[in-house]
Amino acid sequence: MSSVHIGANKGDIAETILLPGDPLRAKWIAETFFENPVCFNEVRGMYGYTGTYQGKRISTMGSGMGIPSISIYANELIKDFGVKNLIRVGSAGSYQKHVNIRDVVLAMAASSTSGVNELRFGGADYAPTADFGLFLKAVKAAEAKNIPIKAGNVLSSDEFYEDDIESYKKWSKFGVLCVEMEAAGLYTVAAKHNVNALAILTISDSLVTGERTSSKERETTFRQMIEIALELA
Repeated sequence: MSSVHIGANKGDIAETILLPGDPLRAKWIAETFFENPVCFNEVRGMYGYTGTYQGKRISTMGSGMGIPSISIYANELIKDFGVKNLIRVGSAGSYQKHVNIRDVVLAMAASSTSGVNELRFGGADYAPTADFGLFLKAVKAAEAKNIPIKAGNVLSSDEFYEDDIESYKKWSKFGVLCVEMEAAGLYTVAAKHNVNALAILTISDSLVTGERTSSKERETTFRQMIEIALELA
């Protein structure tokens, strides 16, 4: 075991991993969809499991909240455990009238309010984007399952509780579909290490209408994005 934050051994984690922010959602994914799931991590309560889905080996693990947290786990999964495909499955808040509660969104690109890449690139703007191969597979999987999807730019924010509740309107005006907190970090780390990443999001609330789902619903009912993600193994 060489990882700082993941209590697994070499070979315990599959090349494809689903990364919900919530470790309890990872537990639910493993218990609901995997055959013979085995827990490989409980460090910091960040549950991780490996099993099979339709004969293919696959893993899932919580990634925590925010770019710093997912960046730590993504780095260790790639460098210490050889993970090649990292698929974020998370919740997001809609910025658009046509993006509704429980809609599935594929993040083609991730804008951000985080300063991480500004520091990394000396004030220049880096554009974190999804892996095209995973994106194309996800589109085809959604079509095969008759799951409607929306795709485009999302915002990875460092703030959940913003001082200016109207600030989303600026991003909305420029076509950003929704807000979450991790995709830009995941896409950047994956690009650095030449592996593949995609964020598949389910709309849990809307800044436009004020609608929202409960924490229990977010933990256990967002099946469609999981069904798409599982086809990427």
